[in-house]
Amino acid sequence: MKTLQEKLAAARGDQLCDIVIKNAKIVNVFSSEIIESSVGIIGKTIVGIGDYKAEKTIDANGAFLVPGFVEGHIHIESTLLTIPQFAKAVLPHGTTTAVIDPHEIANVYGIAGIKFMLDSAKTCPMDIFVMLPSCVPASPFESAGAVLMADDLEKLIDNPNVGGIGELMNYPALCNGDPEFLKRAELAEKYKKTADGHSPGLTGKMLNAYILAGAQTDHECTTAKEAKEKLELGMHVHIREGSTEHNLLELIKIVTPENSRFFSFVSDDKHPDDLLEQGHLDHSVRLAVRNGIPPITAIQMATINTALCYRLNHIGAIAPGYQADFFLTDNLEECKPEIVYKNGQLVAKNNKCLVDTGSTPPLPGRSMEVAPLSEYSFSVKVESEKVHVIGIIEHQIITENLIEKTPQKNGLLISDTQNDLLKIAVIERHHATGRIGVGLVKGLGLKTGAIASTFAHDAHNIIVAGVDDKEMLAAVNELIEMGGGYVAVENEKVIAKQSLPIGGLMCELPVEKAAEQLKNVACAAQKLGSKLDNPFMTLSFLALTPIPSLRITDGGVFDATKFEMINLFGVQ
Repeated sequence: MKTLQEKLAAARGDQLCDIVIKNAKIVNVFSSEIIESSVGIIGKTIVGIGDYKAEKTIDANGAFLVPGFVEGHIHIESTLLTIPQFAKAVLPHGTTTAVIDPHEIANVYGIAGIKFMLDSAKTCPMDIFVMLPSCVPASPFESAGAVLMADDLEKLIDNPNVGGIGELMNYPALCNGDPEFLKRAELAEKYKKTADGHSPGLTGKMLNAYILAGAQTDHECTTAKEAKEKLELGMHVHIREGSTEHNLLELIKIVTPENSRFFSFVSDDKHPDDLLEQGHLDHSVRLAVRNGIPPITAIQMATINTALCYRLNHIGAIAPGYQADFFLTDNLEECKPEIVYKNGQLVAKNNKCLVDTGSTPPLPGRSMEVAPLSEYSFSVKVESEKVHVIGIIEHQIITENLIEKTPQKNGLLISDTQNDLLKIAVIERHHATGRIGVGLVKGLGLKTGAIASTFAHDAHNIIVAGVDDKEMLAAVNELIEMGGGYVAVENEKVIAKQSLPIGGLMCELPVEKAAEQLKNVACAAQKLGSKLDNPFMTLSFLALTPIPSLRITDGGVFDATKFEMINLFGVQ
């Protein structure tokens, strides 16, 4: 560890730096310009810009020197990877810091799940900052594996690797002054940290109240109009470009040189196949540049803007006192890292990670406790000729509340594949309560078989959809047997599966293998008739209660616009 006196001596030019990067075109995120110079590094720290001497000199040969990217909001669980495997996947793409929200695993294991992620980050070469999940469960209308209160979160928030309070999804509770939820939001201010928002479609006076309650960011904007209103009211807008949610092209319409510092790129949920094929934040930067955002502005939105939003001092820039996190690229518009440094050490080259990215700690415990099931577990007596149906909107996580003619046989609800109406169910899997919610979904497209998953935002109970009850039961039984993951069945036999033994959410496989398995199960679902790009990823969001409009939980059908449970047959 280098002392401050040694760093000062090197900065003054009185002693050699450890490393100098010479002949570089430095992307200056403060002045928004390119500076042709050299960078002096001592240990993990940049000590100066200028003519320095060093024990080791690296000639950039005129390449652009770009600060390491800072991911502002991601659920690493959505990559299906552990933190070490995630780091191995994204370091070659120039991401050197990530702000993560582990509310997926917290919904399974509670505080033990958060500690699992914090412990996983200890040996990781990336900087990982954890946002403490504020909504476990996401709403009172579903059964999670744990319940976290403000007092639980306060026990962890003073950790230097905790960035603040995670997305405040229960915005009705905050806007209406619920004391417990206000206490959670107020922890961020109390400890001088950030509180993430999550308020899809919120507008007007209720949005004012939400911001007043403490929400500082938002990653749920889907229209330029929505983003502009939130920007005008002081929110930092996260421009999300993930695997299921593609909002970048719409939201960059309102980004200008004057307001760009209040925007950041985030991925939220990024799946392993997309990490492998597209990249990470480098993909967002390329996409933005191709659609009119100046390259330096796009880089600012992937670096210093995010660092400042989360009060991450000394991260996100090439300047004295900042961490030596950067990469070299020959083409600023394409922004493909050729070599990547983290804390002054070479960590990736030519799209390959070169360092040990750490190890995974022991699992918090079992994650599959399911009450006995039969094919009759999904039986529902028909109560009316019309029924509420969850309408899938492709490439979005929002859904529609459709009204359809009730498909039925012998007085019981059934699937109707001709009209693309499939039975869907959520089965509580944490405490073997036997709670099961059943509904209908349109847009999944299965013509035969069933698909099921333990990855079901946010409570992560078992979610299953299929053409009949026997197929659904076969899929669920296989999930229970394998300890969680994804399953596709046809004629009650497994045709593809992906094991996710860590909480039913993650595996310890490298990104290449995880992506291959995910493609296999997605292709299997498509062979069953689905025309969606990834039916399992779409299925995983259909239980997400904070997102409009209609959802399914282990308690039944939920209307997220009214924030209340509704009768499946309660059509007016």
